[in-house]
Amino acid sequence: MKISPLYRTVLAIAAPAVAELVLTSATSLADTIMVGRLGAYAISAVGMTSQPRFIMLATFVALNVGTTALVARFKGQGNKADAETVTAQSVILALALAVFLTIPATIFARSMVLFMGAGPDTVDAAASYFRILALGFVPTVLPIAISSLLRGVGDTRISMKYNITANLVNIVFNYLLIYGKFGFPKLGVEGAAIATVIGHTVSCGMAIWAILGKPFRKPGASASEFIELHFTRKNCRPDFPMLKRIFRIGLPSAAEQLALRVGILIYTITITALGTKVFAAHQIVLAILNLSFVNGQAFGIAATSLTGQALGRGDPDEARAASAACQKVGAITSTLMGILMFAFRKPLMLLFTPEAEIVALGAGVMVLAAINQPFQASFNIYSGALRGAGDSLYPAISMAVGILGIRPLLSYLFVHVFSMGLFGAWLALTVDLLVRFLMIALRYRGGKWVHIKV
Repeated sequence: MKISPLYRTVLAIAAPAVAELVLTSATSLADTIMVGRLGAYAISAVGMTSQPRFIMLATFVALNVGTTALVARFKGQGNKADAETVTAQSVILALALAVFLTIPATIFARSMVLFMGAGPDTVDAAASYFRILALGFVPTVLPIAISSLLRGVGDTRISMKYNITANLVNIVFNYLLIYGKFGFPKLGVEGAAIATVIGHTVSCGMAIWAILGKPFRKPGASASEFIELHFTRKNCRPDFPMLKRIFRIGLPSAAEQLALRVGILIYTITITALGTKVFAAHQIVLAILNLSFVNGQAFGIAATSLTGQALGRGDPDEARAASAACQKVGAITSTLMGILMFAFRKPLMLLFTPEAEIVALGAGVMVLAAINQPFQASFNIYSGALRGAGDSLYPAISMAVGILGIRPLLSYLFVHVFSMGLFGAWLALTVDLLVRFLMIALRYRGGKWVHIKV
């Protein structure tokens, strides 16, 4: 069957992003599987650090969403000078913010995991894990900032290469440092954290070199040349008009991410109250869900890039067609993934732990995770299209309604009032996701997003 040029373009952007995100999620799965061999306490310890860390990363979402949307517009306009200004400003600002956040995160690591509900069997391991990750925050953040720039011009191949390399390094050092193989010290959960930082450091070096030099492309052959990093006297000084444009687009998404992380934090605390084994089952299903999540993320990235570039050329019809193509392919793929997740839910759980109680709990809630697949992907793709157009406020509103309002309230009722346990918590997540999907779909189909000025 012949594929139309539009769908080829969508796949050319989405496919490398899928490869990158799948391996990133697979690395997270490998982390969970490897520490899972240490016991349920280790899975819980690692899982408890996720939300505080993601709250820290939410600070950078305003920067990353704004730069992606602006670079996409500048690419559509052929405005290389402004694209390079955005590149320099975003890299410098990301570095400064990362250094600023590293200090309190390192000092208050134990307090953070105690707030998350860490018990006596998990608190020490969780605090050590979080402290090590905090010390590696700079090399964690810079590749993310650079990836957002590359995605704005539709180049997902370079970030795929450095993230795949970093994830492979992470897996190797997990094996060496968790279990103490080939003469390396046996560090357990701390070894997993050190391996993650080593992987991020490799990714950081490759990402910086990718926009300083030309290691992955021939001159004139890549869209990424549009955002080469040049430090000049002008670029190193704050460009307040440009920063204002970045944050005008990005701040709603930062608020969205903050709402997301605070809501999930409250939701996580509700689940930790059910005990270490229940939380371990929850964490395993989340790790599996994150692998399926990449489909919506990848096609959302394609929707952001293609929508922004089309609107930069002044072609709203092309923006609609491109985002619709992303949605169609993403929805079909996610439905197939949901079917596979349902069919193999118990074997998937057994990859992580042999404990029958944890396997049964996880397999039960994975039924809901499978049902959620097409709605989860569609929400991300529609949101990506809106952000590419500069309409980042409405995704933020829908996120606040669902994750900050509906999910914590219903999870508390289902878990503590109706005693539905972990299944009740995931039922609350499902209702939240369906409401957000309906809200964002209505906004997208209304069509106002193609007329927004950035």
